[in-house]
Amino acid sequence: LTNCTTVIPLTFQTNVLTELRKWKLSLIEHHKLQMRQEKEKHAAHVKQLSNEMENLKELLHTYEISIGRKDEVVITNLTQALERQKERIELMRNFTLWRIQHVQAKQEEYANRIADRQFRTALTKKVWAAWRSLSEEKWKEKVAKACQLRAEDVCVQLTNDYEAKIAELTAALEQTKAEILRLHSEREQYEDTMKKAFMRGVCALNLEAMTMFQGK
Repeated sequence: LTNCTTVIPLTFQTNVLTELRKWKLSLIEHHKLQMRQEKEKHAAHVKQLSNEMENLKELLHTYEISIGRKDEVVITNLTQALERQKERIELMRNFTLWRIQHVQAKQEEYANRIADRQFRTALTKKVWAAWRSLSEEKWKEKVAKACQLRAEDVCVQLTNDYEAKIAELTAALEQTKAEILRLHSEREQYEDTMKKAFMRGVCALNLEAMTMFQGK
C-alpha cells in the first residue's frame, strides 16, 4: 500500500478507506442485530422456562397440599422428585445461558474476521483497479500512436493510388476526347456528302422538269 501511494492520490485513498470503514461498520451492525435477535430468542426461552417453573411451583403447592394427607414416605419421594426437577431446570437454564454466550462470542469473532477479510479484499481491488486504469491509459496512448502512424502510411498509400488512378483516368479522358473529335469530323464529312448528293438530286430533277416542259 505504501508503494502505491506514489500512484494513487491521497484523496482517493481516503475515500476508499472511508467507504470500506463504513462497510465494515455496517457488517458489524448487521451481526449485532443478529445477536440481539438471539438474545430476544433466549429471553423468550427463559420466560418459557420461568413459566414452566411457575407451573411446577403450583404443582408443588398442590403436591404439598396433597402430601399433607399422605404418609412421610410419599411426601419424601415427591419432595425429592420436585427437587430433582428443579435442579434439572436450573441446569438446563445455566447450560442455555452458557451456550448463548458461547455462540455470541463465536459470532462476534466470525463477524470481525469476515469484516477484516472483506476490508483487505476491497482495498486490494481498489488498488488493483487504480493500477490497471493507469496501465490502460499508457497502453491506449501507445495504441493511439501506432494507429496514427499506420493511418498516415495508409493515407500516403491511398494518395499514391488515387494519383495513379487520376492519371490513368486523365489519359482515358484525353483519348475519349480525341475519339469524339474524330467522330465529329466524320459526321461533318458525312453531312457534307449528303448535302452534295441532295443538291445533285435536286439539280437532276430540275433538268428533267425543264426537259419535259420544253417538250410540251
